[in-house]
Order: sequence, then structure tokens, then C-alpha cells
Amino acid sequence: MANRGEIAVRIIRACRELGIKSVAAVSEADKDSMAAKIADRAICIGPARPTESYLRADILLCAARGTGCDAIHPGYGFLAEQPDLAELCRQHGVIFIGPSPESLRQMGNKLLARETVRHYSVPVIPGSGKVRDVKEAYGMAEKMGYPILIKASAGGGGKGIKFVMGPEELKVTFETAAAEARMAFGDETLYFERFFSNVRHIEVQIVADRSGNVIHVGERDCSMQRRYQKMIEEAPAPSLSDRQREEIRQAGVTIAREMKYESLGTVEFIFDQNTKQFYFLEMNTRIQVEHPVSEMISGIDLVKEQIRIAADEPLPWSQSEVQLTGHAIECRINAETPELGFQPCPGRIEQWVEPQGTGIRVDSHCYSGYFISPYYDSLMAKVITLGMDRSEAIERMRSALEGFVVTGIDTTIPFLRDIFHQPDYIKGQVHTRWIEEFLDSPPSSGGEEEGPPFQEAR
Repeated sequence: MANRGEIAVRIIRACRELGIKSVAAVSEADKDSMAAKIADRAICIGPARPTESYLRADILLCAARGTGCDAIHPGYGFLAEQPDLAELCRQHGVIFIGPSPESLRQMGNKLLARETVRHYSVPVIPGSGKVRDVKEAYGMAEKMGYPILIKASAGGGGKGIKFVMGPEELKVTFETAAAEARMAFGDETLYFERFFSNVRHIEVQIVADRSGNVIHVGERDCSMQRRYQKMIEEAPAPSLSDRQREEIRQAGVTIAREMKYESLGTVEFIFDQNTKQFYFLEMNTRIQVEHPVSEMISGIDLVKEQIRIAADEPLPWSQSEVQLTGHAIECRINAETPELGFQPCPGRIEQWVEPQGTGIRVDSHCYSGYFISPYYDSLMAKVITLGMDRSEAIERMRSALEGFVVTGIDTTIPFLRDIFHQPDYIKGQVHTRWIEEFLDSPPSSGGEEEGPPFQEAR
């Protein structure tokens, strides 16, 4: 298990249920982590800094071979979408639990992905090719029209994106974006996309085996974002017609089938609520943070299927046998202080009490006394609720958030509690910039749906 946090725990438990022994690769900061405690064995791979541990493909491969592992699961983040680790595994006879290095390269480069998908007759967001310098940037932006998004070709997971309102911002933003892309991804290649003001973020969960069988497990709505980072996800996506839903699902399947994809994958789209048109955004070639909502409505354990596919097992069902029932919602619980601009809040958890009840699931690696390290992402847990319909899933999420007790550090729980009493969210009338607008001017429900106000820190 070449990762940490809640996803490491999730995958180790899946291995245990499959009768597979697991080894947790942990940094010095994670020696007392839950993953280290529940794995059959834990091995230290280096210092706390990711660049010296979790981002070292060579060390991870040596650790796997040295402990007799025949497969590496990359989880999400870190090296999950980097072809170097997959290629090393191939060269040394270790199974990489994920797609081929070729697929990782094809979809990891956003410009190449856009060009590839165009050949499959799937609509792609209007945009540019590679923009080489500031002079070219001005010409392209003028041609496309403001506002625009500047994106890093090697970016992903909401990172490497800059918003530009007009020409007066372009030079500085372009140069900053190039520098940040170079530092974060080792590639400063940038391109532009048209900006849509009223869109939803819809993604399709794909499962594909090595025999060419490809199915979808429905779609998810991930529109509740802050600075392109998802906070709340749900499945199925609300406010889509049956025709729109089926078209988006089939577009995802088409992309995976045409590129001969293997393993789990998520094809992401934006849906313009003004024109009712959807566009390909990108493909994530890994397990997603929000995969539990798809599991909840399908009854399919996606992590187990990912492992079985890597073991060259065929899919056990056809598309018609996949039954999607009910509605599921996921909230990401982060160690952050919302009233300070969601500033990370590392520290030691004093009390950790997870909510329980019908239709409530918690995926986490935390416990009372656990130390939240400043070296890693602030995600602490995912709360998932399942209801017969969206209204019941919302009610159960309200109950779950009220019953989630964390002391010793700040979390996003109070902020999320407030969101679930907002009329726009309850009615499904949101878009990808809704949270940012809510933070600028929190709306009042003005009725019985109004929940406790989100308080400033004193």
C-alpha cells in the first residue's frame, strides 16, 4: 500500500476481506498511523516529507520487493497517476494496481487527453493548444474572449488552475501559473479553456477489465467545490434529465472503451446549465476520493474490483446487471479553520467520536490522540450517507454531522452543517462556484430550513 491516510486504511481492509496480506509503506511521521496498525506488516520508507518518501518510486518498489509483495496499490494522489511507478513495476515484474503506463501518459497530459477525446466524437471544452509565452497568451485570450481559465497541462485534482477576468491580470497570472506548474508538476506547459459561469461538475465512474469489458457505475455530482477542490459529492447527479444522464454515462464508457482502458477510472465533465450541453474535462486514472457514493448506490466494492482486475479477473457482471438504487452523499472532513480561509489546522486530536446510524458510513484513519501532521493533505475523514432518495440522504447527513465530535483541532464540520440547511443546496440549485459565492455573502434561508449560523472564531 504505497499511500497513507484514509485511502490506505480503506484498501488494506479490502485486501483483508479478499484474503490478501498487505504491507503498509509509511513515512516516519506515519509510524503510528492506523494503516500501520492494521496492515499485516508496515515498513518505513523515509522521512515525513513526501519528496523523500511517498513520492519516491524507486524506494516504494524496493520496499515492495523486499517484503515479498507481488503488487503495489498507489491509492490516490502522490504517484497514483504518474507513469514512472507503473513503468517501474512493469520492468521488475510487480503488478501495478491501476491502468497501464500508456493510459496514464495519455490522460495525464491534459492537452493530449483533449485531443484524444475529440477523435471519439465526445464534446470537449472549447480551448487552446499549448500557449508558449505571454505574447501568445494575449493573442489567444483575445481570440477566445474573457474570462478564461489558465490550466497546467500536467495538472490534476483541481490543482494548476488560474482564473483571469481581463487582460490587466493576464501577464502576472500567466507567469505565476507557469512557475507553479513547474514547481508542482515539473512541467510548465499551459493552455487556456473557456470559462463557464453556471456549470455543474459531473463525473462517470468507469470499471474496465483486461478483456475489453467496460461498464459505468453511474455518475456523481461534484459541483460543491472551493477553489476547484471538492467538498461535497453525491450520486446520482441531481437536476439531470434521463436523456442527459444516459448521454453523459455513455460518453464516459465510449472514452474508456476507445482508449482500451483497464482498471477503475473516472471521466469528468462539466454540464452547462444555461445551454444543457456537457463537455469532457479530464480523466482521472485512479480510485477517486468520492468513490464511496458510487459504492453505496450500486452495492459494488470498487476497491475490490480494482484489485481483481489487476489480478486479470473478468468483470462479474454486464452493464444491465448493475442496479443503482437510492441516493448517496459524501462530505469531506478536513482539519481546517474555515473562518481563517480554510487554513490547515495540524495538531493532536483530543476526542474523536464518529457518528453512527442507519445509512451512515465513515471512512477515516483518525482516532482520539492521533496527530494530524502538517506535511500532508488535511483530509481526516469522509462521511457518507445513503437514503431512499436525496431528501433522506440529506437528513441523514445532517444527523451524521451533528453527531460527529472532534476536539483539539478545528475542522470543517461546522461549515458543512450550515451548508446542509441552505435552500439552494436542498433544492439542488448549485454550481461549481456556489460555495465561494456563499462565503462572500452567506444567504439566509428565511424559513424553517434555517440551521445554526456558521460562527466566526472568537
